[in-house]
Amino acid sequence: MREVALDDVDRGILFLLQNDARNVTIAEIAEQVNVAASTVRNRIEDMEETGVIEGYFPKIDYEKANYPLHVLFVCSAPADEREELAANILEQHGVVDVREMLTSKRNIYIEVVATDTRDLTKITNELASMGFSVESSEIITNHYTRPWTEFEFEKDEE
Repeated sequence: MREVALDDVDRGILFLLQNDARNVTIAEIAEQVNVAASTVRNRIEDMEETGVIEGYFPKIDYEKANYPLHVLFVCSAPADEREELAANILEQHGVVDVREMLTSKRNIYIEVVATDTRDLTKITNELASMGFSVESSEIITNHYTRPWTEFEFEKDEE
């Protein structure tokens, strides 16, 4: 994987997109980072092509969408199988997010959404049958995020 050199403009664009990608316009970003709108468009396109920007995703309140069980499974998987297992479990019913950790134990975090306890039991059994050892499971009540401040653009004071 090659490294991508980001400058202050790129970081400012990323900060604003992290803050609210859906409701910020190219013109607003351009004004905030002191460049032309065409520069912002080009920079976003470049960051998408190099994989710096991997996608744009909605933040969903599953409970309001009538999916009341939003659960985080903390699992262990054999280190030599971790990557393959993580990629495969993402295809299973109910799984919405998978994170690989570098630790030897508790090295896979799997976020799932279930409609009821029967559905959740089915998902739990699928995890076990695929080779995961479930260390704990926690019901997620809220999830808060914010843009990484290292990307925040600081305008020069004039």
